[in-house]
Amino acid sequence: MPDKTTEGSDSTTADVRTAARGLTEGARNVATSMTDAVRDAAATLDESRSTAADGLAATASALQDRAAGLPGGETVRNVARAAADRLGGSAEYVRTHDATRMMADVRSFVKSNPGPALAIAAAFGFLIGRTLSRD
Repeated sequence: MPDKTTEGSDSTTADVRTAARGLTEGARNVATSMTDAVRDAAATLDESRSTAADGLAATASALQDRAAGLPGGETVRNVARAAADRLGGSAEYVRTHDATRMMADVRSFVKSNPGPALAIAAAFGFLIGRTLSRD
């Protein structure tokens, strides 16, 4: 006479294995979908890098041109020139680094400077929230 406990146990084990295989396959599909989405987002960013870099460079150039005529003394003019230089450097960085490299640099910055990174993220979130909530 067959042992019903063993038969039930074998059936349960098979069901668990089947469910585990299904979960594993589902997780693989989700991971693949996420990887594809990230790759598509990176491609979109790479396509718009040139436009963003051109905008930063144009802003830097305009600020540099107008710095001499700003009221407020030499300190204000120096700050404007320094900001223009930083914008120009940012434009060059955006031109020469792809999205993957930029994300690696952001990760490195966040790991090295968690406090300032959190403050920047909070300020950025606040600005986006204010922009989206305006009527």
